[in-house]
Amino acid sequence: MPPERKTLEITIQLSPDCKQLELFGPADSHLRFLCKFFGVQITARQSNLIIRGAQKHVNDAAEVIDNMQKHLAKHHVLTAVDINSFIEQKQPQPGTETGGAITVYSHSKVIKPSTSGQLKYIDTMLANDLTFCTGPAGTGKTYLAVAIGVSMLKQKQIRRIILARPAVEAGEKLGFLPGDIQAKVNPYLRPLFDALEDMMDFAQMRKFIGMDIIEIIPLAFMRGRTLNESVIICDEAQNTSSLQMLMVLTRLGHGSKMIVTGDITQIDLEAPKKSGMVEAIELLRRIKGIGVVELTQKDIVRHRLVQNIVRAYKKRNTKSKARNPKQVQMTKIQN
Repeated sequence: MPPERKTLEITIQLSPDCKQLELFGPADSHLRFLCKFFGVQITARQSNLIIRGAQKHVNDAAEVIDNMQKHLAKHHVLTAVDINSFIEQKQPQPGTETGGAITVYSHSKVIKPSTSGQLKYIDTMLANDLTFCTGPAGTGKTYLAVAIGVSMLKQKQIRRIILARPAVEAGEKLGFLPGDIQAKVNPYLRPLFDALEDMMDFAQMRKFIGMDIIEIIPLAFMRGRTLNESVIICDEAQNTSSLQMLMVLTRLGHGSKMIVTGDITQIDLEAPKKSGMVEAIELLRRIKGIGVVELTQKDIVRHRLVQNIVRAYKKRNTKSKARNPKQVQMTKIQN
């Protein structure tokens, strides 16, 4: 027989000047919301509130009510948004108590690492202001970076998210595509929209984009900017030139975090240009505050066939290079 949950009952004495109508909400809506969220019972008796339920939930609800009282006394108004903010402060931080889990805006979704490599990637992003991550398709390079940015935005640790990609053709020419410049670059930015849509509802995403809280832009649009209190994600960075990468890295402002991702086996730059990402990792990997993570085939979390596809192409390329030793070798990045 399962053990009974330890219950607790505490009484909160409201301050004499407390505006109970505003604190409780219209038709006690604020109290009913807290009851439902924390799974507790709240009873109002004159100038007291009695909270009963599981010990941890009672303590959490009591702390939120205390914050509600303080906010109401200071600002003379209390909204549902304020209460949500107090509740969010009680949620666990990403990458700490939850074993790498990341909380995002979607209430039904908690993003967790699927492999040890992904867990290391999350820990590295949280511990450093600049993180480079390389790895094949399907390892979650972009998705987890976006998740960290969304989580930090939700917790008000930053003010905005900047998502950027170089618009480099992979065997096709932009000029041949129909439409204006926005229509031409949108296909390159689509994967970033897809990641965001998985972490918040569409209306909220469009609202944040409209308010420039979230920017999804071609890399060239970052020139000349200083980005403070932001998470900056440079995706597909293997296709940046040396000058482009230097431009991106020098956008990092106060209170910001930058994550640079790419697959260095899929460089679409015209020869003999060297990837700016490869060069940057070679130059900067030993600087304190800069983290480097290499995800591998073992970290691929897409369809099971993706691992086999990547392995087959890698085997073919290895044989091709062995037959042609004069072929330019890809710089190998060590952990």
